Amino acid sequence: MPAGTTDDDHPFLEAGRKLFAGETEFYWAASSLASLPPPAGVEIAFAGRSNVGKSSLINALTGRKALARTSHTPGRTQELNFFKVNESGLSLIDMPGYGFAAVGKQKVAAWTGLIHDYLRGRTSLARVLLLIDARHGIKDTDKPVLRTLTEAAVTYQVVLTKADELKPAELDRRIAETRTRLAREPAAFPRLVVTSSRGGLGIAELRAELAQVLAERG
Repeated sequence: MPAGTTDDDHPFLEAGRKLFAGETEFYWAASSLASLPPPAGVEIAFAGRSNVGKSSLINALTGRKALARTSHTPGRTQELNFFKVNESGLSLIDMPGYGFAAVGKQKVAAWTGLIHDYLRGRTSLARVLLLIDARHGIKDTDKPVLRTLTEAAVTYQVVLTKADELKPAELDRRIAETRTRLAREPAAFPRLVVTSSRGGLGIAELRAELAQVLAERG
C-alpha cells in the first residue's frame, strides 16, 4: 500500500461500509443554478478535470457498476447529477469535468460557470472531493477551481485517482509533491486519499471519510 494511505485504521471504516451497503439512486440533474434541487441534507461534490475518473469512483464507492455514466470520451457529463445514498441524508454530486475544450468554448464556459457558481453558493455542500489523476498531479487547469474553493471557504479534499497505473515509487513521489502543494492551500483538508476504482485501493477509506462528514454535519 502506498505511503500515506490508512485503509486499516480509519475510525469510521465500519460506518462507511454500512453507509454504502444500501441502495444509491440518481434523483436529479441540473444544468443551471435555477434548476438545482432545494438544499437539503449533506452534499459531497466530485470535481475534477475531464476524464479524471469521477463517475468511475462514484460507481466504485456505491458498488453500482453503471450508476454514474462513464465514458472514454471527455465531456460526456454535462450537468450536475445528484445521487441519494439510501435514506442517510447524504447526496453525491457528479459535476461536469473542466479543462476540456474540444466540446466547444461556449459550452465549456457554461459548464465552468455552473461549477463555480455551485461551489460558491450551495449551503448544503459539506465538502468537495477534488479528483486529481495520480499520473499527472495538480495541473494549471485545476488552479481556477482551487481559487474558487479557497475564496468560498469550501473545504475540499484531494483524491488521487488511477493510482494503479503508477509504480509504487512513482506514486509515493506524487503523494509527497501533492501534499507539499496542498500545504499552501488554506481550504484543503489535510488528509489525502489515494484510490484506484479498478483495483479498489482507497475505496473503503473514502467511504469512511464520507461517513465521518455525514456524522459531523448530518
